[in-house]
Amino acid sequence: MASKGKGGATVSAVQGLAEQIAQSLGLTIWDITFAKEGATFYLRIFIDKEGGVDITDCENFSRAIDGPLDELDPIEQGYCLEVCSPGLERSLTKPAHFNACLGQRVMVRMIRPVNGQRDFKGVLEDYDGTNITVRFDSGDGLTFTKKETSFIKLDDFDTAE
Repeated sequence: MASKGKGGATVSAVQGLAEQIAQSLGLTIWDITFAKEGATFYLRIFIDKEGGVDITDCENFSRAIDGPLDELDPIEQGYCLEVCSPGLERSLTKPAHFNACLGQRVMVRMIRPVNGQRDFKGVLEDYDGTNITVRFDSGDGLTFTKKETSFIKLDDFDTAE
């Protein structure tokens, strides 16, 4: 996620505008990223709503933000705007994400192996702002900090550990 340096300033500049437009359309902002991939910069706005978003929601949001975003002009260089759903296996990156997903199944990849294992699946049991606890089907649990992970995502496709 582009939250440091110039990307972070861009995300901050776009955040308020995006939230205002999302609210007017009955949507919420899941995340915003600004990153360079190859030679191209991408501003990605991930929208959500109860029951999930569809292509029409993405189109409506894209049309609604296009003009105001041009007026705000927070990005010096050329970029591609992408409006998308965070998806079923959405990444959990912010405190609000963890709080919203308590009790749901997640996939966790650790940076360094824990007991010889890097990948874990279980239920997001607790988040206290620093520590994250995942409970496995076996009843065992693992508590760790976000900085110890490569990623944490919802696991909507798999019901077995």
